[in-house]
Amino acid sequence: MDLILFFLPLLLIIFAVMVLFSFIPVGLWISALASGVSVGIVELIGMRLRRVAPSRIVHPLIKATKAGLKLTTSQLEAHFLAGGQVDRVVNALIAAHRAGIPLTFERAAAIDLAGRDVLEAVRMSVNPKVIQTPTVAAVAKDGIELQAKARVTVRANIDRLVGGAGEATIIARVGEGIVTTIGSAESHKEVLENPDSMSETVLEKGLDAGTAFEILSIDIADVDVGRNIGAKLQTDQAEADKRIAQAKAEERRAMAIAHEQEMRAVVQEMRSRVVEAEAEVPKAIAQALREGKFGVLDYQNLRNLMADTDMRDAISRLAPKGSEPTGGPTIDKE
Repeated sequence: MDLILFFLPLLLIIFAVMVLFSFIPVGLWISALASGVSVGIVELIGMRLRRVAPSRIVHPLIKATKAGLKLTTSQLEAHFLAGGQVDRVVNALIAAHRAGIPLTFERAAAIDLAGRDVLEAVRMSVNPKVIQTPTVAAVAKDGIELQAKARVTVRANIDRLVGGAGEATIIARVGEGIVTTIGSAESHKEVLENPDSMSETVLEKGLDAGTAFEILSIDIADVDVGRNIGAKLQTDQAEADKRIAQAKAEERRAMAIAHEQEMRAVVQEMRSRVVEAEAEVPKAIAQALREGKFGVLDYQNLRNLMADTDMRDAISRLAPKGSEPTGGPTIDKE
């Protein structure tokens, strides 16, 4: 029992020291002092209380101090609390300092908080990047389609990284310039003979305005001849004209058929009226006979004339083609 009472205070002291050393990064404080960075114990405890990992602040600060940069823990801690990448910002500042690029901590922090990779931007300022555009198709004035690809060499403009347009805008503007150049050419052969004209036209437009990049050069990587769009359009137009003409012809045919049917109806109506009029003739003759205006001999002569007419009509139907029907008997000349 006495032995337990002897070791219990010692265990409590060891436990308290372990808790204290786990809460206070003494090892980190010693590393900072050894690197010439002035960071107090109280300041490290304050970071713990503010839920800031001291190593996320002290290690980048040591790195910046060794590189000759003058940064404070307050700056790094504020950027960390704002959701920034402290280590990436410090690396970008060191790279810019080594390359002789003027870059302040405030500008680097703003670029990082804007969602851009500030370290990659510094690297692009030192080593320009080549952007490959997709295949851009355009049609010259002679109707031939050309398909071109371009390589755009850009360098990051650090002053315009905040609020500047990205690579997609550069690609879109270059594609627009290529389409304009090909479309304004009288013949596709002009573009094939001088592809540099596309680069010159695009560069003259100042396509990097309002972007986060500076265009150094635009090189046409490949130009291919595509389809004959002009001939296809003419073929489509001819086919459309043909369909229009067919529709109009069908309309005229329908109108002619309707007119023919209408005329047939008129003829049928006229025949009906003739039949009705013929039906009234016997009635009129009978009335004339009763009234004495038409004699029996006159009626007989009329019947003979009608019979003779019917006979001649029947003979004309039976006569062969090319012969002339006669009204009387044939006479033998012998």
